[in-house]
Amino acid sequence: MKFTDAATISGTRTTKDGYLVTEVFAVRTGIQLYAGSEVGLVDTEVVRVYRPEDEVRAPLSLATFSHAPVTMGHPTVAVTKDNWASLSKGEVSTEATWDGNKIKLPLIVKDAGAIAAIGEGTRELSAGYTCELEFVDGFTPEGEPYDAIQRNIRVNHLAIVPKGRAGDACRIGDDATNWGIQPCSPQSKLKDHDMTMLTVVLGDQAAQVAVADAPKVEKFKSDTAAALADMEKSYKAKEAEKDEEIGKLKAENKKMGDAALTPDKLTQLIADRVSLETTVSSIAPDVKAAGVSDADLRKAAVAAVYGDDMAADASEGEISGMFKALAKDAATAPKHDTFADARRKGITQPMNDAWGAFVPAKEA
Repeated sequence: MKFTDAATISGTRTTKDGYLVTEVFAVRTGIQLYAGSEVGLVDTEVVRVYRPEDEVRAPLSLATFSHAPVTMGHPTVAVTKDNWASLSKGEVSTEATWDGNKIKLPLIVKDAGAIAAIGEGTRELSAGYTCELEFVDGFTPEGEPYDAIQRNIRVNHLAIVPKGRAGDACRIGDDATNWGIQPCSPQSKLKDHDMTMLTVVLGDQAAQVAVADAPKVEKFKSDTAAALADMEKSYKAKEAEKDEEIGKLKAENKKMGDAALTPDKLTQLIADRVSLETTVSSIAPDVKAAGVSDADLRKAAVAAVYGDDMAADASEGEISGMFKALAKDAATAPKHDTFADARRKGITQPMNDAWGAFVPAKEA
């Protein structure tokens, strides 16, 4: 059966090469409390597991701590020679020693990512080990009742985890992960119980959950990610609509600005209108300009010269073309000289007007 103990990494120092060196206390003796479901007893609320000192500090057990690999989180398989290079971030640097009722572990962490994680607060150290769980009722030497005993503890690795279930209390079962199951002892009531937990990542933090709950957590993460993606998509769509509306308003504002009647534009409009009326007067003097638009004025001039039928069905472009032709002819026609005409045609009446006015004579 696989178990883990938790301890807090503290009192660290850094070597000249950047390695992190520290000592931790882990794997204490005494009673550890488990939910019955954690040890296969679904009908039992709490199971009291006893770790006798002679089992915890047994030479064969302590020897397994020596040079045990340090991992970042519990791997899904046992650490062996085949995967050590990819899983190990450091190691227990010397043999474990017994101090009080705990094991003292000097270790070194060499991986830059693991060292950074420790610096950022991921500093629980969880021992992953196998043991036999013997279900038997009894009392500790201190008189505490228990329901099972751990025996034959064998360490496989030490995992750096964000938060142990028991915090600084170094409790068993902290952050256990499915890295393989050691068969229970014959005395155990458990046969193939998988006492495992998984590490799940929530944002920038890692957390330990029971294997049975891991799919729920992952589904929640997936659903949350999908909901956030939908929200972002909706936000971007609304943002695009808003930008489009802003673009339309800017275009309309520019159009209105361009169409605004400035003093210069007003002067030019007056000049153009005077020029048009002058041209129309030279083409068709009888056409009235007052209150008539530019287009209608040009059409009236064309109709006066070419007839209503020709102007009636003509497009605005055709009217403009015909008007330009008439304007050109009017510009090149000789100017009318009234005095010259009078001299050429003569006087039509004798100079006997009471006021002495001269009147041009009628032509013979």
